[in-house]
Amino acid sequence: TAGPSSDSDSSPTVESVADNPDGGCHIYRNGYYESSIAVVEGILEVNIIQMTSIQMTESQAENSLVDFVVTCQGSLPTDVCTVVSDPTCQVSKSVVCDPIVVTDECLLTIRRAFEEPGTYCINITLGDDTSQALASALISVNGGEST
Repeated sequence: TAGPSSDSDSSPTVESVADNPDGGCHIYRNGYYESSIAVVEGILEVNIIQMTSIQMTESQAENSLVDFVVTCQGSLPTDVCTVVSDPTCQVSKSVVCDPIVVTDECLLTIRRAFEEPGTYCINITLGDDTSQALASALISVNGGEST
């Protein structure tokens, strides 16, 4: 059958019904379909540009603190996760995730504690509602000093 479509568009819609040998029928419809797509930029790149050991007094020296200065390109992140692993980046020792507020430029400092000296793999992930980006580094922590 052919007739006007129920849309405001006055172009005809053709609907045909064909018999099927197994007792059912198929309905074929031709017409116009509409959809919308939103393109978002996302977080494109993360870089660890500096790692600095925080000097502490003898009484505070139970954990070594390291500041990581991180930059990113693309959209601004809303959360940061840090995974501390063994030097091969295979065995996770700790995971810390925090919400962050970055208002203008993607430049932030992340402070993390290390319980004992050693070499660690650090994965820093910045994320927002639509994307994530990762930077990794090896760090050697020597009782309050890092390299």
